[in-house]
Amino acid sequence: MSDRRPRGATDPVPRERSGAIGRRYPRTGTEPATARSPLRLRLLLSAVFLPLFAAGAAFFGVWAADTGPGDSPGRDTLVALAAVCAALALLAAADLVAVRRRLRRERGSTPPGR
Repeated sequence: MSDRRPRGATDPVPRERSGAIGRRYPRTGTEPATARSPLRLRLLLSAVFLPLFAAGAAFFGVWAADTGPGDSPGRDTLVALAAVCAALALLAAADLVAVRRRLRRERGSTPPGR
């Protein structure tokens, strides 16, 4: 009787294939058991687009600062483009950090100082 689990208890999800927060839904059998994100491609795309979007944000920001009344495109449009480029640069930077962390974890090494 002591080996019975409390009501509602479930077996723990193995962490090696479950991701950071565990499996969200049970496998249906149609997806591959070892499906993986193409991390190297994500790393390459993030590394390429981070400086491009940062340069675009700077370019549109400087252009918006130089725009006078009645110029086309207007200042508001250029500020919006600069904000979109800055948001995409932040997204690329966050993805770059996440991919590097996952690659480091898969290799089994720990970052210096930890």
